[in-house]
Amino acid sequence: MTKYTTLCYLERGGCWLMLHRIKKKNDVNHDKWIGVGGKFEPGETAQQCLLREVREETGLTLTEYRRRGIVTFAQDEADPEEMHLYTATGWTGTMIDGDACAEGRLEWVEKAAVDSLPIWQGDRVFFALLAQDAPFFR
Repeated sequence: MTKYTTLCYLERGGCWLMLHRIKKKNDVNHDKWIGVGGKFEPGETAQQCLLREVREETGLTLTEYRRRGIVTFAQDEADPEEMHLYTATGWTGTMIDGDACAEGRLEWVEKAAVDSLPIWQGDRVFFALLAQDAPFFR
């Protein structure tokens, strides 16, 4: 059964908001740096999931965001995943303290430094597309 998720990178002053996944046990993303997001709830659209997950993980309400692509992960060890990728440049509210996120630590990271972090190999592909301001990709 396909798992549907969202992932969002908030952009500010040449930085991406990254989440260092260090808090959950048995986390497939443990010690990786990723954006914020998560699984669709029943009946939720990608946009609804995006807004809910960003608010839950950061305390922020997105006001300007862009759907950048759909990434499909297929592997023998797990069910396929369809991830809806977004970037955001506008929001309201006050971001929670970086350590207050239940998933890990939130930190603004310079775009040029992201590639040196432990990120998924596949993430390097869409970061390159984002750097080129590529149109919607799949």
